[in-house]
Amino acid sequence: MAVAQRLARVTSEYLAACERAARASPDGDPRWDPPVADRLNMGWAPAMLERAGVLAGLDRPHLDALTWATEGGESVDVGFLNAYPHAVSPFGPQATALSDGEVGRVATLLAQIDVGRLVDGLPDDDRAAKALIGQGAEGVAGDVREFLRGHFADLCRFYQEAAGRGLFVVLWWD
Repeated sequence: MAVAQRLARVTSEYLAACERAARASPDGDPRWDPPVADRLNMGWAPAMLERAGVLAGLDRPHLDALTWATEGGESVDVGFLNAYPHAVSPFGPQATALSDGEVGRVATLLAQIDVGRLVDGLPDDDRAAKALIGQGAEGVAGDVREFLRGHFADLCRFYQEAAGRGLFVVLWWD
């Protein structure tokens, strides 16, 4: 199984319960198991989306929104999810999270990005487009523009729902 970026929408209460479980467990098990319906698998798309944003000339607030949406932040402490032997992200950077307020800001900014702008400036030749994007785009099966459109749409929907429900977003690689 390939390492991929995962996101989960959770309540602040759920995160607090996971932290309490980790503290109470002799081996730090946070009992992390967010609902499947509130998870998103982004695969390797995050770096490709950010690169497409740079190539498209997105302004700093919208580029930052793409980064926050896929890298998280530092305002929510999820260190208990990073403790061995139950680290949720054993193969990549440590898990991070965005608060409900941060999720709302990211959702608003993502909704302002025209996905066409992200992909329409790429070369028509798919191989050339993949080479320009880099970040593993060469391994994308099929049209890289459709790949980016689909992942961007999924990311936007995910954040819109999280914002609408007042949820936090936790991000990790596994």
